[in-house]
Amino acid sequence: MSLEIYWKKALEQTQLSIDDESLYPLKTDIITRDLYEKDDFIIRKLDTSKFNKKKIYGPKQNPFCPWEKILEIDKIGDNHQLILNKYPVQKGHILLITNEWKPQNGWLDIKDWRAIQQVNKDTSGLWFFNSSPIAGASQPHRHFQLLRRSKGEISCPREKWFLEMNSYQDLNSKLKQNIIVSKFNFLENSSSLFEFYLELCKKLGLGDPVSDKKPIYPYNILITNKWIAIIKRKNDHIHGFSINGLGFAGYLLVTENSNINYLKKFGPEKLLESFV
Repeated sequence: MSLEIYWKKALEQTQLSIDDESLYPLKTDIITRDLYEKDDFIIRKLDTSKFNKKKIYGPKQNPFCPWEKILEIDKIGDNHQLILNKYPVQKGHILLITNEWKPQNGWLDIKDWRAIQQVNKDTSGLWFFNSSPIAGASQPHRHFQLLRRSKGEISCPREKWFLEMNSYQDLNSKLKQNIIVSKFNFLENSSSLFEFYLELCKKLGLGDPVSDKKPIYPYNILITNKWIAIIKRKNDHIHGFSINGLGFAGYLLVTENSNINYLKKFGPEKLLESFV
C-alpha cells in the first residue's frame, strides 16, 4: 500500500500557497446536464469573475526555471522536481518538471519515465502530457501533470471508452484512427516503459527519435495504472474550445468564447474529432 507522501505534501503546500496568494484555483460550475445526457463527459464552465490572476508586466518568463519555492513538493531523482500547478483544476494538482530546460515538444527520455514511475509508486492517478501549444501545452518547459485518484476511483469519465476502444467495430472513427491505447504496467522497469512509449509513438505515426529530431505531430498522453493512450493532434482552438489531454479524458472546459450551441447539437465526441 502506497503512503502517498507526495500527495500529503501537495495538500500542505496548497494551503500555504493559497494563503500566500501564489496559487489560483480555477473556479468552475458543472453544466453537463444543460448540454449532454450521458456520463462519459464532465462539462464545466469557467467562472472568470472569480479568476484573479496577478498581472505580470514585461517579457514572459519561464515559470519553472526557477520554480516558485512555495509551490515545491519534493525532489524526484537528480533531474526532476515535483511542484504544484499554479492554476489547479483540482486540489493538489501536481506537476512533474525537469530541473533544467528541456523542450516540451521533444522526445521524452528514460529519465522522464523513471521520474514518473517513482512518483506513481507513492501517489497515483491520472497522468497527462501535452506536447505543444497545439496539444494544449501552456509552457514550453517539459512538464507532466498528475491528478491524484484514490484506490478504486475511476481515473476519468472516458476510462470505459479507452478500455473498450480496441473492440469497437467502427473503423472509420476519426478518433480511433488518431488514438492508440494499450494496457500499461507501472511495475515494468523504466527502460521498458521508455521503449514501449517509443513503440506506441511509431505505430501512431509520430516518428522515431533515430530519424526524427522531435515527434512529427503534436500529441497528448494519458496514463493510469491500467492503460496508456496517445492522441495524435492536428488542431486546437476550434469552435471556441481549447482542448488538452484532459479533454480527451472527458473533462471539457467551456469559456465565454465557446460555441455552446455546437457542443449541444453535435455532442462532445464530435467536438473532439475536430482536434485530431
